[in-house]
Amino acid sequence: MLVFFKERLAFLSMPKTGTTAYQTALAPRADLVITDPPLLKHAPVYRYNRFIRPMFLNVCDAEMELMAVMREPISWLNSWYRYRRRPFMSDKPNNTHGVTFDEFVLAYMKGKRPGFAEVGNQLKFLERQPNGTGITHLFSYEDQPRLKSFLEERLDVKLDPGRENVSPKMDAPLSPDIEARFRRKFAEDFELYESIPR
Repeated sequence: MLVFFKERLAFLSMPKTGTTAYQTALAPRADLVITDPPLLKHAPVYRYNRFIRPMFLNVCDAEMELMAVMREPISWLNSWYRYRRRPFMSDKPNNTHGVTFDEFVLAYMKGKRPGFAEVGNQLKFLERQPNGTGITHLFSYEDQPRLKSFLEERLDVKLDPGRENVSPKMDAPLSPDIEARFRRKFAEDFELYESIPR
């Protein structure tokens, strides 16, 4: 998470949406940088609202606009699947070695997910809170020029972010029938994603 106090902007870091690269590029420019632990680095709206927002509101009488990046839902899960297939994950309990992408998506759709498929949910991460706290600026991972342009203009910087925490490339197709089931079950995720300005 990055907070730019003068610009009244907080950049929430959704996992697997390329935000670590922006965090590295913008850390010297930010007023607050949270890189660890992951529960705070990747704090969703509800955690920001509970812990970070009161700090700025109560001490500085300042309200931040929130920005975040969302990835196409199947691509997002595919990235998680491949990320957990990295060689050093083989002895970790949440690895996806020996699991097909179909099996991963089916496990993700369960009410009680096994550890390897417990990766959170983009819709829940972005969920507006009862007090109105929510994402002001939402960007598509697939539209990097719009995200980069917004940050350069808002923060008056020039950006050339690298790539970090990249999932290994591999062929991991999703069966059409499982994709159809996933799209039905997570229709709201797709609706939100499709509503993002391009």
